[in-house]
Amino acid sequence: MKTIIIIPSRMSATRLPGKPLLKINDLSIISHVCKRASEANIGDVYVATEDQEIVDDVKKSGFKAILTSSKHKTGTDRIYEAYKKLNIKNIDLIMNLQGDEPSIKVEDIIGLNQKMIVHKSKIGTLAAKIKDLKDLENENVVKVLTEKKLEDNNFSKAKSFNRISKNISNTYHHIGIYCYAADTLEKFVNLNQTENESKFRLEQLRALDNKIDINVSIANSNPIGVDTEEDYLALKKIMEYKSL
Repeated sequence: MKTIIIIPSRMSATRLPGKPLLKINDLSIISHVCKRASEANIGDVYVATEDQEIVDDVKKSGFKAILTSSKHKTGTDRIYEAYKKLNIKNIDLIMNLQGDEPSIKVEDIIGLNQKMIVHKSKIGTLAAKIKDLKDLENENVVKVLTEKKLEDNNFSKAKSFNRISKNISNTYHHIGIYCYAADTLEKFVNLNQTENESKFRLEQLRALDNKIDINVSIANSNPIGVDTEEDYLALKKIMEYKSL
């Protein structure tokens, strides 16, 4: 099966404008994500963005990028436009990596792709164990409730996604990486937003509300997302220390 990785990115993030081009070890955050995606070696990697500055930076770092509309409401809409514009034949799977998670593990990207192929899943994603019970009440930590306990070799169906949860059993920290079967991505972006999606600000609920299964795999680690300047400085310190 043939996979393509598309990474949505834009300069106008609400809490930290310009974050894709912030540097860690002299490489932008978005280019770090491209590097991890390329190292997974599961398919071509592209950044989908509305900003020429991001295109220029990505290409300067030796990766590929494509300009998309500035009117997209979600990253999924953006990757779908890029997928259609690229017009690459015989693509079976489209993987959507978050452009603000430069610490994503290569083995997790590879593992999700393999599970999609083995299980012939429509949509797959990752989750990590919750280490701090306070995260159950933290709205910024999205939780996923799965039908079965997540183990190394299974790919359990998601029952729900929540911002606040009182249930620890089969509840995990959701990691925002998705892999779509090509026909499912097309179906998904043409569905209307659901009431749950709007209420909870969770795009993945559109799939569950429309009876599209999402399978979940356990990740080896929980990547640190960059949403604030504090996140950036903390991750910069960790990544630069590791490279010494």
